[in-house]
Amino acid sequence: MKESRLFHPSSRPAGHGITIGTPRMYDLSANLLFFGTRRRTYRTLLEAARVKPDDHTLDIGCGPGYLTRMLADAVGPAGSAIGIDAAPEMIEYARRKAGRLPNCRFEAGTAESLPCADGSLDVVISSLMMHHLPEEIRLRAVGEMKRVLRSAGTLLLADFTIPKQGVWHLVGLLHRPREMMHRISPLEPLITEAGFTDVRSGEAPPWLHYVRATKP
Repeated sequence: MKESRLFHPSSRPAGHGITIGTPRMYDLSANLLFFGTRRRTYRTLLEAARVKPDDHTLDIGCGPGYLTRMLADAVGPAGSAIGIDAAPEMIEYARRKAGRLPNCRFEAGTAESLPCADGSLDVVISSLMMHHLPEEIRLRAVGEMKRVLRSAGTLLLADFTIPKQGVWHLVGLLHRPREMMHRISPLEPLITEAGFTDVRSGEAPPWLHYVRATKP
């Protein structure tokens, strides 16, 4: 993979939306929030996105890079996993955590102005990021995701939900996901309006609802 194909050197974060600049605390909080199921939850997302060896992939709002590193492992040495986040602290931390993984890299950027070339990616994933964006730029962000995907490429967006029943429902009513739900808009209409097709949705327990779609 040539860097010039995926990155525009002049691209820089635009500074819209909420950023999180405490990567160590974020990692710790995420582990606690998922009660030890974080890896299993994200594996469900990778399976839903149909990530396969040799794919070129992008993780938007990558934070400390946990999901990006899983992507790198899933696509193998001939594929690539790129993590993008608007917070420089997250990018620095993610790079350290990734070490010398040859197919995994991190770049500063924002969802509404991705530093990637048109049609350069097979899969774009974003988890727990959309609720940080102001509503007026969410459609523009999804349009950017469509731009960087190749024809027939896959988009998968995931955000918080509270299970409708069972023990996780009770925990969700008392815990942080309930607060997040007040900032989350339905993902399906947004993706459809952006022009994606074959829109499907599902759950990645305990807290995530995902929507998968295809670029025509």
